[in-house]
Amino acid sequence: MTSPFMGSSLGLKHRMPLLDEMDAYGLTHAGKVRKENEDHFMLCSLRKHMDVHFTSLPDVDRMVLPDERLAYLAMVADGVGSGRGGEAASRYAIASIAQYVSQSLHAFYTADPADEEAFLATLHEAAMQCHAELVDRAQEKERRSMATTLTLWLGIWPRAYLLQVGDTRCYVFRDDKLTQITRDQTMAQDLVDQGVLTRADADNTRWAHVLSSAIGGTQSAPVVTRLDQSWHNVGLLCSDGLTKHVSDERIAERLRAMKSAKQVCKDLLKDALAGGGSDNITIVVGRVLRRDDT
Repeated sequence: MTSPFMGSSLGLKHRMPLLDEMDAYGLTHAGKVRKENEDHFMLCSLRKHMDVHFTSLPDVDRMVLPDERLAYLAMVADGVGSGRGGEAASRYAIASIAQYVSQSLHAFYTADPADEEAFLATLHEAAMQCHAELVDRAQEKERRSMATTLTLWLGIWPRAYLLQVGDTRCYVFRDDKLTQITRDQTMAQDLVDQGVLTRADADNTRWAHVLSSAIGGTQSAPVVTRLDQSWHNVGLLCSDGLTKHVSDERIAERLRAMKSAKQVCKDLLKDALAGGGSDNITIVVGRVLRRDDT
């Protein structure tokens, strides 16, 4: 998956992208039906400090980090719960994971193929720690539910690590083809995997958006995946407010015609609103476009 995510250089052919080769953007919208927006997102680089490029979190623009630039981090969280519990959960998850990454940066600096299992475990631990903290906070505030989905992309060029809980999605547009990288952690998808429902039936069942795993929920099962990055591919993170109303085919059309990450995010938002806008909508798009090296 191509993205603006940075890491150590592997020579001219495989060098990490430069900042001016990065094209990334994110946005969030309450939609046309819901009064509150329970989605949050963050898009930032990790270096001597964490520069937050776009986020829905209030009063967050920098977190101090040790040493030189390391990576690029993107996250989308879609809160679930009664009252404002969902908004608080997604906001807390984004901030908590960002802080965890910043405090544990030594693990990311030493990441290499030999240390990969420990590195993957670090991301899994971050999600489970956040899960436990949200469960405790819900009990303290006497809320029935305070949970959220979370999809995180941490790029350490030329590798990337994807952490996913719930049904916020990660897509890759590569070689003119759109591929969903994440698996929806929903009751409907579980039934599809068991052969009880077909994919077409699952999309129309009441279980389609009932989560089987969430941070702060009754069960949390983070999945961490290692991916390779490459130039000119496009990465997309989104909440289900987009995919409820915009088909994969339409997303592929938009990415195929994209002129910039900002433009395609806005075009996809228009599509989701035109399709009904029944849920909060969050979209993050990233790519790197290689300059001529001569």
